[in-house]
Amino acid sequence: MSDLSLKDLTDRKPVRLEKNGEAICVTKIGSEVYAIGDTCSHSEASLAEGDVTDTKIECWLHGAEFDLRTGKVLSMPATEDVKSYVVNVDGDSVTIAI
Repeated sequence: MSDLSLKDLTDRKPVRLEKNGEAICVTKIGSEVYAIGDTCSHSEASLAEGDVTDTKIECWLHGAEFDLRTGKVLSMPATEDVKSYVVNVDGDSVTIAI
């Protein structure tokens, strides 16, 4: 069973998804879909509320940036990466591997 449909995703508009007790930020960029941990490693802010530029997302609270492809932290004040998830797209179905 898929976690969501491609129709649920708008290009560069992140969405928050709960799966198995984990909060996940899912973002579609062009034909690619990325999933990283939704909670900023600097503060308890939801990354799904942030802005997407290229393949990075900026936390709305303090401006820390993360790579959507890997979860790697790209700028202060965050210093720790967030988890990255494998995304499987099959037709219109999007599944996040936990």
